[in-house]
Amino acid sequence: MDKEKGLPQRKPLRLKNFDYSTPGAYFITICTYNRKCTLSRVVGAIHESPEIKLTDYGKITDEIIQNIPKRHKATVDTYVIMPNHIHLIIIITDDEELRAIRESPLQGRSVISKVIGHIKMNVSKEIHHRYGDAIIWQRGFHDHIIRDRRDYEKIAKYIYENPIRWQYDCFYAEE
Repeated sequence: MDKEKGLPQRKPLRLKNFDYSTPGAYFITICTYNRKCTLSRVVGAIHESPEIKLTDYGKITDEIIQNIPKRHKATVDTYVIMPNHIHLIIIITDDEELRAIRESPLQGRSVISKVIGHIKMNVSKEIHHRYGDAIIWQRGFHDHIIRDRRDYEKIAKYIYENPIRWQYDCFYAEE
């Protein structure tokens, strides 16, 4: 608790002392506000390759994600847009520009934070432009630093199979 204000202390979300601009692969989960199912629907029988049907919000999100490499020194290797969350594997490659950013005393936000901020801001902006004001995203995001090939393969499989396991997912909500 914040003793002065009587509010609960927020737990830090990022791994302490880790540079999220370091080249590598990162598993990211972004949730919608109140986990409301606004991005897609999972249709089809469970265990029979259900299909993701994107809503208008989901189509905007998909377009923004696909344009990440044009805006950032990162690629989105694989992703899925679920009804109330997105899973992505983001890969940062090493190059001179990133090295200069990391070595700058004015580094500021990490590349991962910039990419997630770009997705959230631009999706929200486009939705507000087309459909009016709405809170789209939950604050923050979940991350996991992918440590090796086996970890990568396990996560990529999890992302691919997420629609099949939707009803058993920790983020599941009635659509």
